[in-house]
Amino acid sequence: MTRSTLPIGVFDSGVGGLTVLHECLISLPAEDFLYLGDSGHFPYGTKSAEELRDRAQVIATGLLERGVKMLVIACNSATAAAGDEIRQLGAEAGVPVVTVVGPEAEIAATISGNGKVGVLATPATVASGAYRRALDSLGRPLTVTEVAAPDLAPIIQQGPTFDQGVLDTVRSYCDPLREAGVDTLILGCTHYPLVAPMLQRMLGRDVSLVTAGHAIAAAIQRELASRDELTTDRIEGDYRFLVTGDVDSFVEAGTRFLQLPLAGRAEKVEL
Repeated sequence: MTRSTLPIGVFDSGVGGLTVLHECLISLPAEDFLYLGDSGHFPYGTKSAEELRDRAQVIATGLLERGVKMLVIACNSATAAAGDEIRQLGAEAGVPVVTVVGPEAEIAATISGNGKVGVLATPATVASGAYRRALDSLGRPLTVTEVAAPDLAPIIQQGPTFDQGVLDTVRSYCDPLREAGVDTLILGCTHYPLVAPMLQRMLGRDVSLVTAGHAIAAAIQRELASRDELTTDRIEGDYRFLVTGDVDSFVEAGTRFLQLPLAGRAEKVEL
């Protein structure tokens, strides 16, 4: 098997990264994908940086051992805590690594009209300062407002019921963003696109929401093309799932996130 025929490995703390995988399956339909959902250790957003580094390295190593031509960290908390370590693992194996933070920051800095950018993310991601550093590195003076949302990813993962309590919780996260006058909001967790309509209603239609999916798919395509590893000899590839938690729950929630069938494509793994 040549390198170009290997799957692209993607991992996340659960089903949230499927919002990224969805865009990849649309933009790169000929590629094979191997997605690892670490739902047995969900949520990542309230874990310490050390815990996240250790866990992310275990998962990355597991995917590399199974044979992938690229690693995609489809989790903002894992990217913030372990992005550098995973890039080093990838470099040692000759496998490129794509993460979610940088591409989103570049888009937000480009499209913001008033220079006021918001970041809605998990406590672990906010505490890491990853988005602030990424935005500061782009050379444009920006006012950055970060809001930690400890309850939002668990609410979305458990969905699909959204009651008044959920609305009140989301509204409380939007209040400081409105007060800051942001015109661009980075959804700093791959779960959050599932409540994008709710956020848009609360923030107003003039606020642009930046998600990881499109940016990551474009970054993958550029990287693989530069390495001459794009799959070009077929129309449609395959996608499979490795799950560290309950497979049935993952399949049920994942079908809603991915909007494609998961039944028969997921297997339980221990890492």
